[in-house]
Amino acid sequence: MHTRRIGDVEVSSIGLGGMPMSIEGRPDEERSIATIHAAIDAGVTLIDTADAYHRDADEVGHNETLIAKALASHDRGGDVLVATKGGHLRPGDGSWTLDGSPRHLKEACEASLSRLGVEAIGLYQFHRPDHRVPYEESVGAVRDLLDEGKILRAGISNANPDQIRLANEVLGGRLVSVQNQFSPAFRSSEPELRLCDELGIAFLPWSPLGGISRAGELGSAHAPFARIAEKHGVSPQQVCLAWMLAKSPVVVPIPGASRPETIRDSLAAADLVLAEDELAELDAA
Repeated sequence: MHTRRIGDVEVSSIGLGGMPMSIEGRPDEERSIATIHAAIDAGVTLIDTADAYHRDADEVGHNETLIAKALASHDRGGDVLVATKGGHLRPGDGSWTLDGSPRHLKEACEASLSRLGVEAIGLYQFHRPDHRVPYEESVGAVRDLLDEGKILRAGISNANPDQIRLANEVLGGRLVSVQNQFSPAFRSSEPELRLCDELGIAFLPWSPLGGISRAGELGSAHAPFARIAEKHGVSPQQVCLAWMLAKSPVVVPIPGASRPETIRDSLAAADLVLAEDELAELDAA
């Protein structure tokens, strides 16, 4: 597996997104753990999660707990950087709410530490801006966690360029990652990607294949990805991830998966080299 950097640590150039294993439509625990183990066996050393990745109101942190169990039962689980997030909540009725208050973020981090069973979280990211709380106050809580050694690296998610610059300033230049939505169907995060490239900050596209319900339709929805996939004898999903990797060395896609075969297919994209004319066609698609 090829590697890229998030701050001071090297990780696999493609990570695993844990969300599909814990929300609506999730598989049973056995299949989820098999999926995580398959990812590690294939070279994954980055797994993305969040305390909000759960289905019911009484199971906050379901995905963190699942990942901790899977890592503990794999002989290379200790080599994986777990990136988790705080500041988003799921009341249990299918909706998503926000709490970016410093108090909540610090309490959420403590709870994540406990569920993950670690003394310090490898990468902690502020999940989504809360319009009721000044952004610098939310990021300031993450800075405090970093200074206290509760987290080893700090990131943000769902941020615009101004928020990226502000977060890096509040963190004293220690912002290591930005996790934004980016896919063939959702390209409005191009400015954030370019800024991360300029600043040397890892850019982690979430839902890079279009989301849980649409990932399988990527080829039919975006014909150039299907044509180039057929030419190379690979899946449109592999072409999509290879296209993203070619955009900048700071890009580390985190495709979600809930089946071993799905994550294995995604990870093969790390070895797929697309020609310049193919990349240009995909950019214009």
